[in-house]
Amino acid sequence: MRKSTDKAGLVLAMALAAPTLLGPGAQAAPYPVVEKSIAQLQADLKDGRVTSEALVRAYIARIRAIDRAGPRLYSVIAINPRALADARRSDAARRRHQVRGPLEGIPVLVKDNIETDDGTATTAGSLALRDNVTLRDAPVARRLKDAGAIILGKTNLSEWANIRSSQSISGWSAVGGLVKNPYVLDRGACGSSAGTGAAIAASLAAVGVGTETDGSVTCPSSINGLVGLKPTVGLVSRTHIVPISHSQDTAGPMGRSVEDIALLLTAMAGSDPADPATRDADGHRTDYAAALAKADLKGKRLGVLVYATGLSPGVDAAFDKAIAVLKARGAEIVEIKDYKPPADLGDKEFLVLGTELKADLNAYLASTPQAVKTRTLADVIAFNAATPRETVLFGQDIFEQAQQAKGLDDPAYLAARADGQRQAGPEGIDKLITDNHLDALIAPSYGPSGKIDLAGGDRIGGRSSSLPAVSGYPHLTVPMGQVEGLPVGLSFIGPAWSEARLLALGYAYEQASHARKPPTYVPSLESRPETKAAFAPVK
Repeated sequence: MRKSTDKAGLVLAMALAAPTLLGPGAQAAPYPVVEKSIAQLQADLKDGRVTSEALVRAYIARIRAIDRAGPRLYSVIAINPRALADARRSDAARRRHQVRGPLEGIPVLVKDNIETDDGTATTAGSLALRDNVTLRDAPVARRLKDAGAIILGKTNLSEWANIRSSQSISGWSAVGGLVKNPYVLDRGACGSSAGTGAAIAASLAAVGVGTETDGSVTCPSSINGLVGLKPTVGLVSRTHIVPISHSQDTAGPMGRSVEDIALLLTAMAGSDPADPATRDADGHRTDYAAALAKADLKGKRLGVLVYATGLSPGVDAAFDKAIAVLKARGAEIVEIKDYKPPADLGDKEFLVLGTELKADLNAYLASTPQAVKTRTLADVIAFNAATPRETVLFGQDIFEQAQQAKGLDDPAYLAARADGQRQAGPEGIDKLITDNHLDALIAPSYGPSGKIDLAGGDRIGGRSSSLPAVSGYPHLTVPMGQVEGLPVGLSFIGPAWSEARLLALGYAYEQASHARKPPTYVPSLESRPETKAAFAPVK
């Protein structure tokens, strides 16, 4: 039985799994899923214009057409073999008038470092975990299921959530290959939740879940034209999620609108006895979507993190336009010119991440099935060294440095963690908001996506993620425009537990700006007719 289950969960068999789910000779329902919001899907489910089963079939057909053929985004790493059965149960519950909420019957994709009890492996993109069929749900996945959502499958990611190598290519994993940006296909999708970003931008599911340690929800959301939220650390459980750092890790919702991710977050948030960081979550969680009804920018004071601007002329122009929209809707803009994060904040963060990676990953690997032979970080390092596919593009220097960490009782680690969190939170975000009487901080999220570049590595500029990452505070990105057809986002950053406020601000801006545009699947910027003409000499 174990061998059969493992085979069903192998992500490399995804291309074969989708036709099996559709059934012999079956045709996907002609229901148009592209760019459909949760509210639109729910209206059609309620009125009988579509069933959850038909939605699952339509999204799987689109995955086959867009992800495994056509543009070949390689954003989906595995399909849930039980998705159709789960959808049928949801349809049956709807017929009995037992709708559990706005996620009932809605297909959701989750990042492949989040465990789901459906027979699929949770690989974190690594061949070392291809037999990691745990047959257990991460609490965040269980909450989604309990809210009626259908886990459609797992998304590709930067292997080990982009913590293996300082020379990594974001969005690449040994299992899933390289995720492409659906806006311009020779551009990166950013890491580490690259697959979720590309998949939801391409309407391969209604919404998705990513994880972030520093930038891994907000960056792929920003450059794939999505709304993404990195919540307060402790609002969402991390149990049964392949870890990096218990100080900074969190799952977060990603979608094509603020309302969609607010609905998703409402289901995801909550306390988990197995995750001590979440002990206060139930006291802070709320109906984040309901809170959007009163969203308004009038009289809101927003502080511009000037140090995080100046990424490029194109980004500056998009940010200036966003500022104009905010002002037109009554917001007061305060420029914060005299603040920069401490110069040593990054070094302290790196020490914390390396120390916690070794401890947290060792604990996670010890909990995996015996079929997983890599039981420690040292085992994974040895596995990678002996597996050419793993190191064909880059090495594992961060893993090797983390292996040398002295442990969670190391005085240098404890000091770095305390100092970094204080500098980023109480002496950073909290102080800036209090001293300037602000509702939130704002900045460009990131620059536009850079070209996929094996020799030069990742080239995506951005300075907005570190303060909320190190402090464990929330960070929302909302589409603010495009630079040469490549999306860029606007960040809203606030103190701990301010998700409802940030979502309301982001929603009011989104409704005023309408800045998001669907992906175009252009092969390259240079392939556009106007660019070709400009590159050619005058005749």
